Amino acid sequence: MTIPRWVFGCLVLAISQLSVAALPDFTSIVEKNSPAVVKILVDYPQANRRSSDESLDYDALPDYLKRFFDPDGMPPSRRQQSSMGSGFVLSDDGYIVTNNHVVENAEKVRVRFTDRREFDAEVIGLDTLSDLALLKIDAKNLPTLTLGQPADLAVGEWVLAIGSPFGLDFSVTAGIVSAMGRSLPTETNENYVPFIQTDVAINPGNSGGPLFNLKGEVVGVNSQIYTRSGGSIGLSFAIPVSVVRDVVEQLRDSGSVQRGWLGVSIQNIDKTLAEGFGLERPAGALVSSVMKDSPADAAGIREGDVILEFDGEFIETSTQLPHVVGLIKPGSEVKVRLMREGSERTIKVKVGALAARDGADVASSASIDANKLGLVVAEATPEELEQLGLAGAVVVRQVESDSPAAEQEVMTGDVVTMVGSRPIRSVSDFNAAIAELAAGQSVPVRLLRRGAPLFIGLKVPTE
Repeated sequence: MTIPRWVFGCLVLAISQLSVAALPDFTSIVEKNSPAVVKILVDYPQANRRSSDESLDYDALPDYLKRFFDPDGMPPSRRQQSSMGSGFVLSDDGYIVTNNHVVENAEKVRVRFTDRREFDAEVIGLDTLSDLALLKIDAKNLPTLTLGQPADLAVGEWVLAIGSPFGLDFSVTAGIVSAMGRSLPTETNENYVPFIQTDVAINPGNSGGPLFNLKGEVVGVNSQIYTRSGGSIGLSFAIPVSVVRDVVEQLRDSGSVQRGWLGVSIQNIDKTLAEGFGLERPAGALVSSVMKDSPADAAGIREGDVILEFDGEFIETSTQLPHVVGLIKPGSEVKVRLMREGSERTIKVKVGALAARDGADVASSASIDANKLGLVVAEATPEELEQLGLAGAVVVRQVESDSPAAEQEVMTGDVVTMVGSRPIRSVSDFNAAIAELAAGQSVPVRLLRRGAPLFIGLKVPTE
């Protein structure tokens, strides 16, 4: 049976209309909220310049060299450096949210609105761990955005971003929520933000801009992208509104942020470990060590405990625990449900303040930056040395991505005791051993991981 062309045409038209009807219309969200989205313009301090008596005689320079110098004989490097990002107005009296990395170390910050009004901004507070910053401009009756409810956001939901990618002011992009609660460790390997992953096109310049749901509420602050090219490949990450609320409130009240601190080292539970600990399935955070005199130590948490629930929040994976603990106000007493020796029990913990450690777990004598092997190390604390029974050692505090150490899965917290045949008892020993390595050379490195010794082979890059 042949279907008449007019019937086929009607079917195609009906299907296309249904498809269009199923797609959201973002125009009202953009129209209503764009006035409260801002472009952040940042000037950084000038690079160190030579004194005037060290400047060159510009007129005496050959023509082909003059393009490398200013008329006063100074190289262009002394010129003001600048960058840009995005942000949004949180209150009508001039408080503005953006990313920490957008305005950190800025000499001058300006805020530009869609109507081209421009204001100088004061940095009220910065928070490196959440990558959030709070600014203030001298203005009243400003348009504002509304923060949504974190529990309402779901994977697969449509979301919308407004920002200034590559300086293209107030661009709009849309996509869906790809995942929730992503853990992306910082440079110091701390992860206190359960990022929202989306496929919204985010590029340099979008940082600090709002992520909206279909109600026009802010559900996140765009912060990071994963890319090999420098442009969007559909992997972008936003700071969830639950973290934004907490951090902004503290920055506005005190200019700084305090986070809850437990004082444990944790690891994930796999199937074999779950069976060994009497769990029905892999879940929770396995405590691998407890810091002496920490809140966990005071509460009686032990190595080998599996934390299943913290302050009423179920802990599915170990990476979730720092997110939950970090949002709890220091000094609060909370209930912790855990598995110990095959049976569940509930204990109370008085949460400490992360700042109370004063960086005690990062020694002052540390390698300045990642070396040939991609490791940043620090000398082990007296407590760590006592626990390990060593006179001296260094502890891995950071592993650079795409480095020899990362390829061989060296972990933060690993204790380096030997590089090649050289014993390592201090950072100076470590730096001296690394300095002797040639490009392309392979070297055995002896580690202690959770007290167990192992050797790994690392190869120095040829570049």
